[in-house]
Amino acid sequence: MNQTRTSSSTSTTPAAAADLIARSNRLGADPRVTNYAGGNTSAKGTSIDPATGEPVELLWVKGSGGDLGTLTEQGLAVLRLDRLRGLANVYRGPEHEDEMVAAFDYALHGKGGAAPSIDTAMHGLVEAAHVDHLHPDSGIAIATAADGERLTAEIFGGRVVWVPWRRPGWQLGLDIAAIKAENPDAIGTILGGHGITAWGDTSDEAEANSRWIIETAEAHIAEHSRADPFGPALDGYAALPEAERRARAAALAPTIRGLASHDAPQVGHFSDDPAVLEFLASAEHPRLAALGTSCPDHFLRTKVTPLLLDLPATASVEQSIARLRELHEQYRLDYQAYYDRHATPDSPAIRGADPLIVLVPGVGMLSFGKDAQTARVAGEFYINAINVMRGAEGLSTYAPIDEAEKFRIEYWALEEAKLRRLPAPKRLATRIALVTGAASGIGKAIATRLAAEGACVVIADLDLAKAQAAAAEIGGPDVARGVAADVSDEAAVKASIDEVLLAFGGLDLVVNNAGLSLSKSLFDTTEADWDLQHDVMAKGSFLVAKNAARVLVDQGLGGDIVYISSKNSVFAGPNNIAYSATKADQAHQVRLLAAELGEHGIRVNGINPDGVVRGSGIFASGWGANRAATYGIDEQDLGAFYAQRTILKREVVPENVAAAVFAICTSDFSHTTGLHVPVDAGVAAAFLR
Repeated sequence: MNQTRTSSSTSTTPAAAADLIARSNRLGADPRVTNYAGGNTSAKGTSIDPATGEPVELLWVKGSGGDLGTLTEQGLAVLRLDRLRGLANVYRGPEHEDEMVAAFDYALHGKGGAAPSIDTAMHGLVEAAHVDHLHPDSGIAIATAADGERLTAEIFGGRVVWVPWRRPGWQLGLDIAAIKAENPDAIGTILGGHGITAWGDTSDEAEANSRWIIETAEAHIAEHSRADPFGPALDGYAALPEAERRARAAALAPTIRGLASHDAPQVGHFSDDPAVLEFLASAEHPRLAALGTSCPDHFLRTKVTPLLLDLPATASVEQSIARLRELHEQYRLDYQAYYDRHATPDSPAIRGADPLIVLVPGVGMLSFGKDAQTARVAGEFYINAINVMRGAEGLSTYAPIDEAEKFRIEYWALEEAKLRRLPAPKRLATRIALVTGAASGIGKAIATRLAAEGACVVIADLDLAKAQAAAAEIGGPDVARGVAADVSDEAAVKASIDEVLLAFGGLDLVVNNAGLSLSKSLFDTTEADWDLQHDVMAKGSFLVAKNAARVLVDQGLGGDIVYISSKNSVFAGPNNIAYSATKADQAHQVRLLAAELGEHGIRVNGINPDGVVRGSGIFASGWGANRAATYGIDEQDLGAFYAQRTILKREVVPENVAAAVFAICTSDFSHTTGLHVPVDAGVAAAFLR
């Protein structure tokens, strides 16, 4: 077997593990092979035991919860092969499977590394140097076909062997090891209801065998499938035109997210993937959706069944919302009944009865999770499930594992332990924020802080390219998005909010930050100057708040609207009549909206900054030069000038404003609305009275 590669001064990744990581990354990058965090791979090799200086046989296997496509050495569990296989002496049978996962700890080698997964036995017990366990759509299609065993023999001959459904664990590892020993020409198995396993003497051979199984299944399905595996088209259920279905999705999203968040707040993701639209346009989709998913990796992320709107695409938004509310009540009753049918005294508590997948004919799918990535991946898994159903129905009849087995997986104590290992959520986890004027300055600092605290953030700015660049700097598309928005144009405001809904499924937190300033005296201020500042800040804030509040009310989850006003909303200074009057308008909007929206659990508060020179787009655009001239100082000294006139003698920077926005939106201020928070280092003349 492979030896550890070493240099004269340092040891490096063992050859077997390095080959395993490279193979895993290739397999995980191909969506035909497996889905995100799905499947696992392993390699066996020889290394030197630092405790004895003697060679020792090891197993490197992808750890619990890891992702093949991004696997690194830290994501591997490393076990001594002799001790792992020696656990056979203490195995007490399938009814005691859970004991074996805890026993894996006694076979671990070295320090660190990932926790061994339930599939470790499969990898350790099979007599092959390299083993892959994968969840390809084509393989699961054969695995979930009613006559999957016959199809396996017909498609693969003796090279691939059928294994009836068995929950992952030690016994499944014993079963596959026995099959390999009894079938020397076999290169892998189809695991009933689940996926595939393949092996090889080298890493390249194992990968080639995995790909051969997948591609052979794909080719057979393509050649022999019925033309309409989902049945004939349903009248009225065809996909709406793209613009219309996206508008419909945005109109329904607040209600759907509110329903999906009945037990706990969720982040959403919208998909109108062609596979989803085709499925929902076909006659058999109600039957197939009710059967649920089969592969454990699928239903652990999607729940066993989706919530399916049973109305055609021609139904109105109002009809759809009314029906969704009825269906949600029934879904919760059905899920509770499912739990009650199968739960035992030692089962984990129910994790919530809301759907994670909501299907809307003609429109698409909204998927939900604890964060944007989890929501997106849940949707991807349901698309995998649709592809599985297509393959199984095309050749045979889709026959997933039964409900009792699904429950045993979904509420497995080992899955519960995996959930408990997850880090505690950040303060703003599951919250979705829209920040206007956020491509730079204060707005960008606010967006950055909210994202750092766990929120999904949409940056709205006049300049789309700058908004997208700022979003990319803050994080990937599961963290931040950039959209174009002219806040003085209601159609543009609504379009930007629709983009938020399609990106993350809802909206919780709105920051009215967009602004500009012209420093002029009364006589130099033109009507155009006045109108421009009022259009952007007074009218713009009103339009954003009005359209965002509709979403917040429809969701029924409360929310926050925050105005970035100014010290000048209460302080009278020279040469800024239009700017200060506009800020006073914003300040009173806070009070008015706090009074009006409170019955919906929506809090409205304001932040009053002053003297934010560093990083400020307003100051950089000429306001700074004008204010410096007004005070008779050099522009470069303006920040220090403002600091010295404060009580605390401290300069205010964008991050200070961002900190105030974060604080006012946390549960610490759950009983506060209509408040203006000064962030000015102390200006007595601007004290609120």
